[in-house]
Amino acid sequence: MTSARDDAEVPTEVIGWWERGEEHLGTAIGRLVDEDFDGPSLLPGWNRRHVLAHVARNADAMVNLLSWARTGVETPAYPSNEARDARIAETAEQTPDELRADVLDGTARLAAAVREMPPHAWAAQVRARQGHRISAADVVWMRCREAYVHSVDLASGVEFGDIPQEVLAAIVDEVFRAWDRNDQVPDLVVFAGDREWGTGSLAVSGSLPQVAAWLTGRSTGDGLEADGPLPALPPWL
Repeated sequence: MTSARDDAEVPTEVIGWWERGEEHLGTAIGRLVDEDFDGPSLLPGWNRRHVLAHVARNADAMVNLLSWARTGVETPAYPSNEARDARIAETAEQTPDELRADVLDGTARLAAAVREMPPHAWAAQVRARQGHRISAADVVWMRCREAYVHSVDLASGVEFGDIPQEVLAAIVDEVFRAWDRNDQVPDLVVFAGDREWGTGSLAVSGSLPQVAAWLTGRSTGDGLEADGPLPALPPWL
């Protein structure tokens, strides 16, 4: 499945977003004391330990995909969904210090994998966990998204309003792409600033942080304006 163009360009902007996203995540983790790790996250059924475990193992998954793109040897993000879930549960059992170190080590391995990518390999096609094809450049964006959104999920005081506007807009773009890919686009049109998404009959508007939080399932839509009841949204991941 792997293919690449000789004229592919290094995704400099996305790499910059991702690097700042890892720093953003580090800020959220740094606000947690050991006793906070067992507290609830914003994700149903997961405490903060699970979120951090997922972030650590996600870094390894992204390393696998970049290795696939660089070498042409198929290396899926995870062996299976069951293996993914088992590794997250196992990782979550670590002590707070071990979890912190695990996240940092995973980020360091991913940074090394990014540095090893030759320019032509960024256009190589690999497969996301959900099954669709993506480029190696998309892999870095996926990790960027994970770092920013899960920093909010840790519920340590980092909010969507702390995320750069251009990253928030890209997250909303991805939500709509995912819905379109699964033929699940809700019947709505969403406005935030000078941006617009969707072509449905229900108009919803708000600030970009409010919109991103609602569309990603991190809020109930408080503060949004709509010309009718807000619908239940399909999952985007």
